[in-house]
Amino acid sequence: MLLALAQKIFGSSNDRMVRSVARHVEPINALEAKYQAMSDSELRNQTALFRDKLASGEKLDNLLHDAFAVVREAAKRTLGQRHFDVQLMGGAVLHSGKIAEMRTGEGKTLVATLAAYLNALPGKGVHVVTVNDYLAKRDAEWMGQVYRFLGLTVGCIVHDMKDQERKAAYAADITYGTNNEFGFDYLRDNMKYRLDAMVQRPFHFAIVDEVDSILVDEARTPLIISGPAEDSSEMYTAINKIIPKLIAEDFDLDEKQRSVALTDQGTEHVEDLLRQAGLLQDGGTMYDAGNVTLVHHVNQALRAHKLFARDRDYIVKDDKVIIIDEFTGRMMEGRRFSEGLHQALEAREGVKIQNENQTLASITFQNYFRMYPKLAGMTGTAMTEAAEFEEIYKLGVVDIPTNNPVARIDHNDKIYKSLREKEDAVVKLVQECRDRNQPVLVGTVSIEKSEQLSEKLKKAGIPHNVLNARHHEQEAYIISQAGRPGAVTIATNMAGRGTDIQLGGNLQMRIAAEIDDTLPDDQKQARITTLTAEIERDREIVRSAGGLYVIGTERHESRRIDNQLRGRSGRQGDPGATMFFLSLEDDLMRIFGSEKMEMLLGNKQIGLREGEALVHPWISKALERAQARVEQQNFEIRKNLLKFDNVMNDQRKVIYEQRREIMDADDVEDIVAGMRHEVIEDMVMRLIPAQSYAEQWDTATLKAEVLRVLSLDLPIADWAKEEGIADNEIIDRLIDASDKKMAAKAVNAGPKVWRQMEKAFLLQLLDQNWKEHLLNLDHLRQGINLRAFGQRDPLNEYKTEAFTMFEMMLVQLRENVTTTLSLLEIRSPEDLQQLARGPQEPDPSKLHETRVDPASAETSVPDDSIQPATQQPIRNATFNAQDPSTWGQTQRNAPCPCGSGKKFKHCHGQV
Repeated sequence: MLLALAQKIFGSSNDRMVRSVARHVEPINALEAKYQAMSDSELRNQTALFRDKLASGEKLDNLLHDAFAVVREAAKRTLGQRHFDVQLMGGAVLHSGKIAEMRTGEGKTLVATLAAYLNALPGKGVHVVTVNDYLAKRDAEWMGQVYRFLGLTVGCIVHDMKDQERKAAYAADITYGTNNEFGFDYLRDNMKYRLDAMVQRPFHFAIVDEVDSILVDEARTPLIISGPAEDSSEMYTAINKIIPKLIAEDFDLDEKQRSVALTDQGTEHVEDLLRQAGLLQDGGTMYDAGNVTLVHHVNQALRAHKLFARDRDYIVKDDKVIIIDEFTGRMMEGRRFSEGLHQALEAREGVKIQNENQTLASITFQNYFRMYPKLAGMTGTAMTEAAEFEEIYKLGVVDIPTNNPVARIDHNDKIYKSLREKEDAVVKLVQECRDRNQPVLVGTVSIEKSEQLSEKLKKAGIPHNVLNARHHEQEAYIISQAGRPGAVTIATNMAGRGTDIQLGGNLQMRIAAEIDDTLPDDQKQARITTLTAEIERDREIVRSAGGLYVIGTERHESRRIDNQLRGRSGRQGDPGATMFFLSLEDDLMRIFGSEKMEMLLGNKQIGLREGEALVHPWISKALERAQARVEQQNFEIRKNLLKFDNVMNDQRKVIYEQRREIMDADDVEDIVAGMRHEVIEDMVMRLIPAQSYAEQWDTATLKAEVLRVLSLDLPIADWAKEEGIADNEIIDRLIDASDKKMAAKAVNAGPKVWRQMEKAFLLQLLDQNWKEHLLNLDHLRQGINLRAFGQRDPLNEYKTEAFTMFEMMLVQLRENVTTTLSLLEIRSPEDLQQLARGPQEPDPSKLHETRVDPASAETSVPDDSIQPATQQPIRNATFNAQDPSTWGQTQRNAPCPCGSGKKFKHCHGQV
């Protein structure tokens, strides 16, 4: 009561924020006449004047009114569009580093020009982030007219661009691109071996379009770049034949958590099937140390069969399994699920199995976008997630009022007992709308559902368009014409489509599609006049019919997705209506719906007959509460993911910063020498313990280690016999001998070439060790949650072990660099030329980009020792050439220390 009274007197916090940005409107409007009177060249010259003021110490905030007024005038001259007052307010919110919530059709694309122009003036680059390549290209070209008119350069980042093109696009004042491309470019840059090969500049300011979709929905799935590991396609095929033989009692399926695990009975059944297939020895179990790979394959095959559905999570096209983005409904060409899940799906669908991948670099959207010193966003639906934006990104949300009052009617949900009754009701309503020339947009949650409904409409003789991942090429045109009289459009997801549904149709799209550019100008103009009149006539027909009718065939697990669908109707004060049709067989109702509701609908006393629906505001509210529970659950998943990724992020920052310093340095002689000296000190301290007698020194092992690591054969046993000699003196002698050897190598190769080689090998070995470390962290993450059964906090356990592993990685790196350079022999001019060329960057054709993190899924392996190789370096930190139990820190692909000639993983490192 007191809160309501206070809000009535002082206004809500949002009201205060709106008033704060509204104060800019009057001064900007007052400048309109001034800039309207200027010629094009005078208006363009304002950019140079603004930059001169900034150079002389003027603050960017002080230029806001003039800059916004200049952009508005430029938009009028280039696009024929004048920013509304509410759009100026939205621009001010973006400039202040907050999120502007503006309804669909309020012109967010145009709003971005204001803040983008102002923040591009310092010349440090502005990134405008969109959700797909089409929108990035469209907006860069469309809004680019304004920027270019004012003398700014515009770039656009899309898939399949060459590095030189990307570098040029990032060098522009304003760069449009997708969240995935920006993030992957950051990861790719940190896999380069030369600074001039990196494409991105230091981060400055980013405006994120559809900010809730990118920073909330998609934040559950980190960006991952992976490369091919060893081929195991036969194993995937063999295991794939076993999973269909399992019965329901063999596994626990939790659709809510998206997890599946074998039961005790299922484990025994799988083991019997594995023995019959010759994949498991008699008497052995899946969880024996030597069967870790088998467990991995079984778990991924189980997930592929029980959690993933064709035409919902992926489609099969051209003998390939292609992921469908759950947030936008589009195909994600070239993206693959990690940790063998994609191969398991390929085996299930009987297509060619590609090589398994190993993580080379990864980052979450949370940590990527938090690297921008200044971040802003815009969307039609953000207030429901305001707490998350504030907690994770320190971004406030401001709800900007609409330019015209909303006239849309949102009807209560209709709930039917069965899916068939619901679909029949949808078809009936669509037919009614068509009969009165009212356009209809029908939203579905998957390709399968959209094609099911399409079949129903075909049988009823209702012409319609289907928009899903199979038909995404025509999406802009289909959506732009969805407002024509009687048009029926089925769409899988309306998040980030970016094209307004205009009542009567979109003139520009129809001109582009229906008018031939080769026509004479007079004929072209006559055709445009005819189309304009036709669209005006159609607009009035649609308005009188009630505007666009949006039908939702199912509630999405996120209220925001439903609101995005609803928001397509009623733009700029247009009439419209929305209604959601539900059934007890819908996924949301089945998984999260109340049992009471099911009993209520099944109660014969209520008298709910065939084809009748239950409609009540309470039911809609109950469903929204179910959605809120799912949203909260997803928020917890994202927060948990971020906590774990923050551990890796701290390490990632150190490694990437170190790489840049190495690439920027003229030579790394001091770094390499420092590493070598540390290796020598560690070696001596381990084998000549402090305050011990000379008789206790392990000089034989020290001699062997010096030969192995430094490639020096020194009389260490004789040194130990000298009177009064101490460990410090032995360290000094070893350092002196190794320094002389390396100096001789530098003279032999030529100092300049040797310095280049040191730098190249240091970078290469740093990357190799980091890649191994990422693999170990992946394995650690998969089993860490099981520590909770032992009353230990998984996050604290992960932090501790990840830090220990990172320290071990640095120890291993120092030894690898020292050993490699000490053993390196140059025997011919060809060797010299090859080494001078430096390391080769990974072949882009063999790299895969994905947004699915295996660690965020529930692990179904009930044994914390599944990855003994991950744990071993922590238990056996001290390497001893004579003791195989200390060889755990040896890299998996390195030669085995036993001297067998095999790789470590195929010899003493075999798991």
